[in-house]
Amino acid sequence: MRADAEQALELLAVGSLWCAPAQLLLGISHVLAGNHGVADRALAEAVEVAQDTGATVAASVALAERAILAIGRQDWHNAETLVEQARSVIDSAHLEECVTSLVVYAAGARVAIHHGNLDQSKQDLARAQQLRPQATRSLPYYAVQARLELIRTYLALTDVASARTVLGEVDQLLRWRPDLGTLTQQAGQLRSQLDQARGEVIGAAPLTTAELRLVPLLATHLSFREMGQRLYVSQHTVKTQAMSIYRKLGVSSRAQAVQRVQEVGLLAR
Repeated sequence: MRADAEQALELLAVGSLWCAPAQLLLGISHVLAGNHGVADRALAEAVEVAQDTGATVAASVALAERAILAIGRQDWHNAETLVEQARSVIDSAHLEECVTSLVVYAAGARVAIHHGNLDQSKQDLARAQQLRPQATRSLPYYAVQARLELIRTYLALTDVASARTVLGEVDQLLRWRPDLGTLTQQAGQLRSQLDQARGEVIGAAPLTTAELRLVPLLATHLSFREMGQRLYVSQHTVKTQAMSIYRKLGVSSRAQAVQRVQEVGLLAR
C-alpha cells in the first residue's frame, strides 16, 4: 500500500482530485505499521490537500484517523476537536450515508463517552449501526478499524453483548484479510478482554449519564461527600451511584472500578 501511495503521489499532477486519497492511503499504511508519528503527519497533510482540492470524503476520513491516533495518545481534547471538524465536513458535504463516515462516527462515539456525553455517543452509535452492514470486505481496513473503535465504546458503556457481536464481525473480516497490521493485534487484545468479561454482570445495563460524570472522580482522593459537592448532589446519591457502577462493572471496590474503567478506555491511566 505504501509503495503504491508513494508512486501515485509522484505521478499525480498537483491539484488532482486523486492526490488527497493517495496521501490518505500513505498515512493509513503507516498506521498499519505502527508508525503513529509519521502517520499523523501524513494524515495532516492529507487533510490539507483534501481541503484544497475539495476531496471531502478523504478530508473526513483523514480527520477521523487523526482523532483515533490522538485517542491512542490520550489526547482527548485534540481528538474531540478533530472529530468535530470531521462531523462538520460530513454535514456540509451531506456524507451521512457515505460508508467511510462510519470511521468518523466510531471515533466520535469514543470521544463522547469519554467526556460523559451519553446522548452524543448514542447518536454516533446509531449512525454507525446504519452504516456498519455496508462496511464489508471491499473496504477491509475501514471495516475493521471502525468496528474496533465501536467495541471499545461498547466496553466503556459496559455493553458486553454488543461488543461481542461486533467482534464476531471483526473475526469474519480478519479470516478473509488477516494481514491488517496492528489492527489484527488490537483485535486480539480486545478478544482477550471480552473473554475475561463476565457478560451476565457487565452489560446488564449501561452506565447512566450521572454515573459517567462520577467515573473520573472515583480516580481521585475525594470522599463521597466531596464528590457530591463537586456534582451538586448529596453524599447518599454519590454512594448509590458508585454502588451501581461497581455492580455494572462486576467489581466490589472503588480501586477495582478505577482499574476496570481504565482497561476499557473510559478513563485515562
